Amino acid sequence: MSVIRHADSRRTETPNAVMTTLASPEQGGAATVVWRVDMLPGQAGPLHGIDAEQVWTVLDGSATVELDGETLTVAPGDTMVIPAGVPRRVATGDAAGFAAVVVAPAGMRAYPLDGSTVSAACAVPAGDKVIPAWVV
Repeated sequence: MSVIRHADSRRTETPNAVMTTLASPEQGGAATVVWRVDMLPGQAGPLHGIDAEQVWTVLDGSATVELDGETLTVAPGDTMVIPAGVPRRVATGDAAGFAAVVVAPAGMRAYPLDGSTVSAACAVPAGDKVIPAWVV
């Protein structure tokens, strides 16, 4: 059993959010990755895909989430189960930020869908896949 102290959590900042790794293969030897996402008001992530299922539980604030062409609004206590390969983009409103805890299998890979990069922390050309820094 591993205990990962709060002070040892790993933070990865991108232009869109801060991801705090709570458990991962390199952080506690976990086979499942758990991280917290914090987004400031008015931020939006890129349109991208993930090659594995993710489960998101909203802690604070709200967000508009584009999932496979459908737009959803999520608020504290809501949980999203996002299937692998579904295009997604998360955006906060202008008035409030957004915080969520995310769970996914170790080794999951992200890939951009709109010609941009997934994030500055995992810049890849469209179509290429990369393991984001917060899930290693």
